[in-house]
Amino acid sequence: MKTWLPALMLCLGLHLPASAAQLVIGLGAEVTTVDPHVLNAAPNNSIGEQVFGTLVMRDARQRFIPGLAESWRAVDDTTWEFKLRKGVKFHDGSDFTAEDVAFSLDRPATIKAPGGFAAFTRPITQKLIVDTHTIHLKTATPYPNMPSDMASVMMVSRRAAQNAASTDFDSGKAAVGTGPYRIVRFAKGERIELARHDAYWGPKPAWERVVFRLISNDAARTAALLAGDVQMIDVVPPADYARLRANNALTVFTSASNRMIFFHLDSSRDKTPFAFDKSGKPLEKNPFQDARVRKAFSKAINRTAIAERVMEGLAIPAGQFLPEGFFGYVPGLKPEPYDPDGARKLLAEAGYPDGFMLTVHGPNNRYVNDEQVVQAVAQMLSKIGITTKVEVLPFSVYVTRARNGEFTAALLGWGMSTGEGSYPLRFLVATPNAEKGTGPWNWSRYSNARMDQILEQALATVDNARRERLLREATEIAIGEQAVVPLHYQVNTWAARRGYTYTPRTDERTYAHEARPVTK
Repeated sequence: MKTWLPALMLCLGLHLPASAAQLVIGLGAEVTTVDPHVLNAAPNNSIGEQVFGTLVMRDARQRFIPGLAESWRAVDDTTWEFKLRKGVKFHDGSDFTAEDVAFSLDRPATIKAPGGFAAFTRPITQKLIVDTHTIHLKTATPYPNMPSDMASVMMVSRRAAQNAASTDFDSGKAAVGTGPYRIVRFAKGERIELARHDAYWGPKPAWERVVFRLISNDAARTAALLAGDVQMIDVVPPADYARLRANNALTVFTSASNRMIFFHLDSSRDKTPFAFDKSGKPLEKNPFQDARVRKAFSKAINRTAIAERVMEGLAIPAGQFLPEGFFGYVPGLKPEPYDPDGARKLLAEAGYPDGFMLTVHGPNNRYVNDEQVVQAVAQMLSKIGITTKVEVLPFSVYVTRARNGEFTAALLGWGMSTGEGSYPLRFLVATPNAEKGTGPWNWSRYSNARMDQILEQALATVDNARRERLLREATEIAIGEQAVVPLHYQVNTWAARRGYTYTPRTDERTYAHEARPVTK
């Protein structure tokens, strides 16, 4: 019976969890590094948070819950106290202490190619170790966002990481964390293998070993799930969504998302690399320095068509950074209406009655249907006289070139992992300033002194009602000037074989320790 029963159940399509020994998950987006402080991107963070952990955690709806810190409080206007859990062990058996916290908060500013984590640590002026399990973080002004920021910076072992390079994390040598899993192998572009950390302080994960297979091709990811080669996938391809939902051998999980898909338009430089006249000659003046041209770009986009056709209903048209219900959402700030006639009129007023030529760029393996979205926008732009060429690249190549300022119009997605409006304002549209840690993902190099000032006031305001008013005001300025051009919010999706369950998350994280075998 032991021999034939499992085979019979497989033939019947019941696919029992392959004991709790191993779980294989197909990921739709590339993970570029295991170093938790190099690149603030959701796929990297999703893996990193399972290995390293943060002082503050978020539940599936992004509400704060204790993590490596069992509690936190404001001691005074400029001091936050974090009480650390006792008995927490790193993967190498050493104790997690306040010294590791101080080191982990110092490290992001030392990364040669800063990936955005310094924005969370720059407000801290002093780190005072009170005792082994207590640390005080001091700021120059009142700073209500400290718990939120501490949910975004992962904790590493000072002993293991003190003299380590990013390659040492990728090899596993320095990837010593406190999370539910430890790194066994990171094969970039292929797979990530994890083993359970049996001394983990939290609930014991169901799986002894986990393999994340990086399968950015939609058809291949779906095929792997249907064949049983993986037990779960994230980013269900919109074209396959209905078919997978109807399959009795599978379960599909969905959640509203806070990820906005949008375009950055180069608005700072006098000349921009990918704007040409109709003969193909580079334009002497950057057209996107004119707000009317940026507005025309936005009016040319039929967001409803993208959401319904390109995304097959798994998207919601966006008009601002946050979807409704999040802190800082601006009531009444709706998506730009589709208005090609109005767009052509604005182009004429700006001195481009016949339009111009433009190359738009985007990734082809990062966001849901990202290449198709870029192609759709290009077709829409062509209808207002902007002759458009599309170039898409793998995300690891694309993001490096984009951050180096090589593009004119670049697609990006931003998940609002803090669940409030200061996060996109700080990272995407605040004036780039390495000392302050602002604007690390501001690819357009947009700058508005008034918006910066309002944002700074919001970050130093402890009164929630006033802070939200300030965040809304800053948002209205940035969106009104097309600092970014919002397209849509994604809907998060996962699918699993029967016998497996997953709690869908608004922050799109795919955590192996939150996948469970179904018990009857």
